[in-house]
Amino acid sequence: MAFINDHYLKLAAGYLFPEIARRVTAFADANPSLKGRIIRCGIGDVTEPLPPAAIAAMHAGVDELASRETFRGYGPATGYDFVREAIAQGDFRERGIAIEADEIFLSDGSKPDASAFIEILAAGSPAEGGNRIAVCDPVYPVYVDNNVMAGNTGAALAGGGYEGLVYLPGTPENGFVPEPPAQPVDVAYLCYPNNPTGAVITRAQLTRWVEWALANDALICYDAAYEAYVRDPSLPRSIYEIPGADRCAVEFRSFSKNGGFTGVRAGYTVVPKAVEGRTSSGERVPLHRLWMRRWATCSNGVSWPVQRAVAALYSPEGRAQMAELINFYMENAAILRQACAAQGLRVWGGEHAPYVWVACPEGLGSWETFDTLLTRAQLVVTPGAGFGRHGEGFFRISAFNSRANVIEAGKRLSTLSAVLA
Repeated sequence: MAFINDHYLKLAAGYLFPEIARRVTAFADANPSLKGRIIRCGIGDVTEPLPPAAIAAMHAGVDELASRETFRGYGPATGYDFVREAIAQGDFRERGIAIEADEIFLSDGSKPDASAFIEILAAGSPAEGGNRIAVCDPVYPVYVDNNVMAGNTGAALAGGGYEGLVYLPGTPENGFVPEPPAQPVDVAYLCYPNNPTGAVITRAQLTRWVEWALANDALICYDAAYEAYVRDPSLPRSIYEIPGADRCAVEFRSFSKNGGFTGVRAGYTVVPKAVEGRTSSGERVPLHRLWMRRWATCSNGVSWPVQRAVAALYSPEGRAQMAELINFYMENAAILRQACAAQGLRVWGGEHAPYVWVACPEGLGSWETFDTLLTRAQLVVTPGAGFGRHGEGFFRISAFNSRANVIEAGKRLSTLSAVLA
């Protein structure tokens, strides 16, 4: 009989979004007459069609596969040079950031990349030669769960969380942007604009994080999946805008939320050649080399039509169409934010991110608020407790939806006021 990875058994509960789906399905099955009224503002899945430039490029890519003269088989595991060059130029060099094309690794999304990156880092507790891991709280669950599955934590704690992880509280008082940890940490996960809170990090705050990482020889795993939603030019959209970050950080990017590629699947990770890790004997090794080796072994790359679509996003037409898409969702976010404020609820986010983070009405917890909105208003949100201990008392609303649904969702939020009246 095959032995299993026992660390999977430490996972405290089902992954947040499948649990939400389970509850919604159970409600719909028990109330078939209300099934058609359900509006889903929980998971951050886009709803609008792909940019026309991407669609045209995908069609062209498929046509190329239909001819022997233009057929493509296995491509480079890390992405074709012309795609990586377009990314390096459009996302970094044009903004004065010196990232090279071969420091970009094309993939099927930032979530898989964030999951896979820990494969090249030492596993186990610090006592076993592993890394001390720090995460913000509230936190995107993937960062935590993947470290649990890799054996980098201890057992689940009562009330949420895991032994061995360093949790950095994000609160209304600090704007959901924790300061660097005072205790020793080897790897820290940051996500800004933030999922789930919609918070943004200032240049000064991010500079403190980079200076901390350099001073403590730590690695920052920086998730910039929502950078395209930043409206204020004074706010950083990449950690590499901060001097020295190319020596202490890797950055995850996604085309899911800016290009609508949630179903197409494409993203990339930036691993500068100057970022290093340590062996158990103290030798310093470039992470770029290890990540390259991992990709050569474990991946055959992104499909040809999808890579053609990615490159098309960087054309003048593609950029304009992406901007329209982002503007649409940010208008949705403004509607939801205003609707929550009109109910007297405390709100954050929705200004530089497609998520609105809302304090639950007094007397209701996160899952109670979720159940209230589902059963009484057929509105699906995401309970903050699913993002960590410090997410309790909040819920998240996603702006990824049709305009009609968003307007209706805003109206249904009045249910919370009615319940507590």
